[in-house]
Amino acid sequence: MFPAIQPFNSGFLRVSDLHTIYYEESGNPDGKPVVILHGGPGGGSSPAMRRLHDPAHYRIILFDQRGCGRSTPYAELRENTTWDLVSDIELLREHLDITRWQVFGGSWGSTLSLAYAQTHPHRVSELILRGIFMLRHEEVHWFYQKGADALFPDYFERYRDFIPAEEQHDLVAAYYKRLTGDDRSVQQEAARRWAQWEGSTLSLLPNPGRVAQFGEEHVALAFARIECHYFYHKGFFEADDQLLRDMVRIRHIPASIIQGRYDVVTPVKSAWDLHKAWPEASFKIVDDAGHTMSEPGLASALIDATEKYKEVRAQA
Repeated sequence: MFPAIQPFNSGFLRVSDLHTIYYEESGNPDGKPVVILHGGPGGGSSPAMRRLHDPAHYRIILFDQRGCGRSTPYAELRENTTWDLVSDIELLREHLDITRWQVFGGSWGSTLSLAYAQTHPHRVSELILRGIFMLRHEEVHWFYQKGADALFPDYFERYRDFIPAEEQHDLVAAYYKRLTGDDRSVQQEAARRWAQWEGSTLSLLPNPGRVAQFGEEHVALAFARIECHYFYHKGFFEADDQLLRDMVRIRHIPASIIQGRYDVVTPVKSAWDLHKAWPEASFKIVDDAGHTMSEPGLASALIDATEKYKEVRAQA
């Protein structure tokens, strides 16, 4: 990864009467613009996200989506849908006076990247997508109900058994009930269980430090509440396969799809389905990686993609 850098500009943008989002810019102020969309939803951005693009060539833009990171109000679910976030990305582009930009997203960030590009294709110069997730029923069911438990039964048990047996047939709904309830202690424990289940499975090898971080109160509450809110409402899509259905809108945009072979959170089948619907995009499976972008094979493949596009003029 490129060396750690600090932002040259940061600020807050009011996107509605209720929500204000934090954003930052780093790298070259006159460089090719790229907006990086974080995962979750509810995960927030991190300094590591600045390190996948050459800072001498790129104007690197990060922001915290509604309700998470440094955006306010914290963990807020009102006015927080996929289409609100798509609107926020456009408002940020206009605020920063950018005509077109590269869109880079992993996990939920890949979902949001596709939704944004399909809504505003003329504003996207390229797409770089990792850990493909299209928020279809089968994808949510695999990780939060039945599928991933076969690989991580010990971690899954701690997540599942917070919910009474009579409600375990629909764990997303059961968690949603608790994460939106009035009992703060129940809400916080539900958030910790939800977040640490995901934090335990992100990489090919265990990372206890990351699991502990996911369990921290401020991290877990926004992450779990917002993520469960989106999953419970089926991503606010009008159809389960909406992103695949609408691929015709963006098949002309240069793109790279990068996927860890042993990604348990967003299994390779989703990336394969996207690849079949979008054969024009380059497609790479990294055979020694799971989900997180910090794994060496994934980071290397992502940097290869950002290097490939860095000399392509964003205004072309």
